[in-house]
Amino acid sequence: MVEQVNPELLIVTGMSGAGRSTVANALEDQGWYVVDNLPPQMLPPIAELLHYDSQPLSKLAVVIDVRGGEFFDELTNNLKTLRDSNVNLRMIFLEASDQALVRRFEQVRRPHPLQGDGGLLDGIERERTKLLDIRESADVVIDSSDLNVHQLSTRILQEFGGGQDQLQLIIQSFGFKYGTPTDADMVFDARFLPNPHWDEALRDFTGNDKKVQKAVMSSPLAKDFLERLGQILDTVFSGYRVENKRFISVAIGCTGGKHRSVTLANQLADQLSDENLSIRVNHRDLGRE
Repeated sequence: MVEQVNPELLIVTGMSGAGRSTVANALEDQGWYVVDNLPPQMLPPIAELLHYDSQPLSKLAVVIDVRGGEFFDELTNNLKTLRDSNVNLRMIFLEASDQALVRRFEQVRRPHPLQGDGGLLDGIERERTKLLDIRESADVVIDSSDLNVHQLSTRILQEFGGGQDQLQLIIQSFGFKYGTPTDADMVFDARFLPNPHWDEALRDFTGNDKKVQKAVMSSPLAKDFLERLGQILDTVFSGYRVENKRFISVAIGCTGGKHRSVTLANQLADQLSDENLSIRVNHRDLGRE
């Protein structure tokens, strides 16, 4: 019997039009064996390939979605069965806004699989309702609304291209005026801090510039916030490791996503740099103003 180290089963699911095919292709490029549109009832037997005597698989990805019809309703039960077994299981849920999904369906001129006699938005709403419990149980939620196929593939490479045993932290800054990130596990509001936007000497700079960072961090509230946030995250990280969850996304927002949130995201990354973490910082809305 060939010995395998931590064989993995990765479930890829989510909203129709949110990028499952792109993710499947990216995973194949990284050496995953990918099975598309698998009925959930087939999950337990296909998971046995991870321990197949003659040629076991080390990385198996399965794409499951509402195209499976009534079979899809069995997904929750089959996931529970696998999580209760010795299978190293993770699940990605792909999300996107209604506007982005409508645009993509119109580009390919295809109906939504659940729209029936209704409109496109009717199908999207039915699917969101159907997938609510699945989304809540996902290990990783990725919002592809503002990602093109290349950016989504890069995101998959960053998160599933290797070194998954280490806890991976994404720190994201954003502007509340552009909406709250739907794929964040934790969202924090930095609008309680003085806004450098009202200082003409700082307005044209960003939280990546030292003069803005100095102004934001000159507030005792900012220092206290980061200290307390670090304590909270230490507790969360401990729980994630116990539960074998490897990905966490923390979002910090201000009004426009240019000064305060960018500064705090950068400062938090520096503060946690000595931890046993893989940290990536993403400034979602920087440059939009």
